[in-house]
Amino acid sequence: MKAEDFFPRRFAGRKVAVLDGAMGTALEARGLRCELPLWSTWALLDSPEAVLEVHRAAARAGADWLTANTFRTQARTLAAVGMADRAGELTRQAVSLARRAANETAEEASRPLFVVGSQPPLEDCYRPDLVPGNGPLEAEHRAHARHLAEAGVDLILAETLNCVREAVAAAEAVLRVERPCWVSFVVDEHARLLSGEPLEAAIRAVSAFDPLGVGVNCLATSALPESLAVLRACGRDFSVHPNLGPPLPGGGFREALSAGDFAREATVWLEAGARVVGGCCGTTADHVGAVVTEITETPS
Repeated sequence: MKAEDFFPRRFAGRKVAVLDGAMGTALEARGLRCELPLWSTWALLDSPEAVLEVHRAAARAGADWLTANTFRTQARTLAAVGMADRAGELTRQAVSLARRAANETAEEASRPLFVVGSQPPLEDCYRPDLVPGNGPLEAEHRAHARHLAEAGVDLILAETLNCVREAVAAAEAVLRVERPCWVSFVVDEHARLLSGEPLEAAIRAVSAFDPLGVGVNCLATSALPESLAVLRACGRDFSVHPNLGPPLPGGGFREALSAGDFAREATVWLEAGARVVGGCCGTTADHVGAVVTEITETPS
């Protein structure tokens, strides 16, 4: 599939795609358990219909890319609850639910939707010191990429990557299974990965695997300016899907932008040249819908 096939919607004269919002946030709002270690994967076991409804809500809101609930379906994570042997099965189930929602909406709305497989860090997204050694790192990313490819995803999003070494392992794993790859990093306000490595260097490292694009995710919108400058200068298509800031002890998020305010922020990312925009932790189908409305109605 060609890169341009993944940008099916033309907003305000710009051909871009809208990514969905946060699966875990939506499941928590429905009262479902999302505690560690499985996070949103619990819903595949307890309430798969709820996962389907989250995908349907994002699709109806106008998302072009639906991210399958595979953020924690790797064998390493499942081993913590004695289910390592179910990694392939649960990955297939997650992709199947996203595909069902995509097919339903495509038929209703006469527009294509793509199913994206999430390929996250093997350990904690915010702890680069926990990244495994090269041997298990490469083997386990290859296994997860293989499961995603066998499940039939259209594209694999290697996301929330916090060090160059793991980003390279993830991108290489996707290349091996011959699926389009997009690589997204979690960075600080100074455009550095949580490992301290510059975003610019990280993009250069994964560019050897010719991803369709690169991007940043799971940082607050207030922390984006320096990263936007790097992404704009990198010479590749890029994505932005930030969160609503760190979670608060009593619930909610530190920078809990309304759907409308989040959408207005998205126009800034588009003006910087983003080809894919969406939301991470804290964002909902309302945020997705507001982004679609805002960038449809805003003149280019």
